[in-house]
Amino acid sequence: MYKHILVPTDGSELSANAAREAIAVARAFGAKVTGIHVTAPFHVFAVDPVMVTGTEETYAAEVKAMAAKALSAMETLAKQKEVAFRGLHASGERPWEEIIKTVESEGCDLIVMASHGRKGVAGMLLGSETQKVLTHTKVPVLVTR
Repeated sequence: MYKHILVPTDGSELSANAAREAIAVARAFGAKVTGIHVTAPFHVFAVDPVMVTGTEETYAAEVKAMAAKALSAMETLAKQKEVAFRGLHASGERPWEEIIKTVESEGCDLIVMASHGRKGVAGMLLGSETQKVLTHTKVPVLVTR
């Protein structure tokens, strides 16, 4: 039924739960899994250059390390379950758009992702990448908690 599952991760325990679910589904259907970690591009917010403590290079190294950590945990689990896995690190202002672009470019037919379950004002102010993916994608989305 499903051949290629995309699993967005932010490195949280909720994302790890989604990865476990995705890998179980992939194993049942003989599908492959692609994990994706999306980070925001580097921005300088300070007017005075002396106030900037990080550089674009240090930021790039830090987010690369974060992505590697989040994706390596998923890769380890996929290997244990004998599921084909590929990890991707993307950069973009809107993670939900990068997720959907990846679904299209990689030919994924299912997205498995976590929801942090924010409600009320927090949900309205912070928004939900999961909700945005659900609203804009054309492929099924399995949401885990």
